[in-house]
Amino acid sequence: MTATITPSGTSDDNFAARPTDVNDVDHILAAYDDKGWADDIGRTVELNADAWFTWDYERSRPALSKLYEKAKTSQWNGTTDLDWSIDVDPEEIARGLMQFSMERFKMLQGLPGSPFKNFGEKEWMQVGVEMQRFQLSQFLHGEQGALMVAGYVTATTPWIDAKYYAATQTVDEARHVEVFAKYLDEKLGGAYPMNPNLGALITDTLTDSRWDLTYLGMQIMVEGLALAAFGAMFHTTTEPLLKQLLRYVMSDEARHVAFGVLTLREFYEGLSDAEMRERQEFTFDCAERLRNRFFMVDVWERMGVDPRAVLKVMQEHPAPQQADFQRLLFSKIVPNTKKLGLLDASDGWLRKRFEHLGVIEFEDWVDTSEEYANLDAFEADAKTTN
Repeated sequence: MTATITPSGTSDDNFAARPTDVNDVDHILAAYDDKGWADDIGRTVELNADAWFTWDYERSRPALSKLYEKAKTSQWNGTTDLDWSIDVDPEEIARGLMQFSMERFKMLQGLPGSPFKNFGEKEWMQVGVEMQRFQLSQFLHGEQGALMVAGYVTATTPWIDAKYYAATQTVDEARHVEVFAKYLDEKLGGAYPMNPNLGALITDTLTDSRWDLTYLGMQIMVEGLALAAFGAMFHTTTEPLLKQLLRYVMSDEARHVAFGVLTLREFYEGLSDAEMRERQEFTFDCAERLRNRFFMVDVWERMGVDPRAVLKVMQEHPAPQQADFQRLLFSKIVPNTKKLGLLDASDGWLRKRFEHLGVIEFEDWVDTSEEYANLDAFEADAKTTN
């Protein structure tokens, strides 16, 4: 079965109709009413923007030209530059994960009415395996969304410098889809379906007729969170193939996020207050969906545990390490939105929302447009071998 998706929009009326409490359990679980993300073999997304031909071939944006040159010299081959002969033990990966992400759930096991009360070491190990598969699966689906967006951006952006760079990103994203799909299929036994929160976010990003929202949704929000999540997984895993895969993907993703910052900063300087408010609302909507994806409802359903019970006990007994982890995922998004002027436009509308999410502490961290060159792992390896 193939579904056709039409844009849902992000108007003021739609935004105002949403619950004010972003932690409301019913609100979090509402996204899962759409079962199509698990049942369909594919989806058709109706695009609403026109391709843009330009006759101005002068490269007038030095920062984008520099990024383009960096992309051309930083291409790696997912077939030959990764050692696919390495044997991978999913339980060994899970043991590393259990030292960090799993502890918060095990702490809840002894509470009255805990959904984990009957779990033993076997069940916890399986949770660890499933969590790893789920996270990597969402990376895979997100990268396919980024692949489609990169091609879309190449066609719709009005500047030749941006078209040049976006074309290199399309190749990057294809490579990322290739290596994540291969890792999941050959090493972990297959992928989870796309999480509905991620699916809805990518759909809204692709279907909005305003080219800059496509950049904002993917380059700043999805790719920004992915860059932080890749970093967290890179530092916790000891599995050598996954570690090198993530290292190379991170170096590409840093360029992608920098592309969004460099391009949107120029464009947003000319927007009205009302137009900036629309972008702020879209940003917060993206942030909420990205956060909700990490509640891992899909994993709990597969384990036979009621997701509502898990969310309820997590909210009643929040673990400090879980809050720290979720906040860290926004360490790239918040400083980048500040550099774009989104954080404090409209009397600080987005700032107040990020304060409510507990992530405003990252506003003065380095933005990705300034750090991407330092994350080029492929170039560093090439210098070492030469």
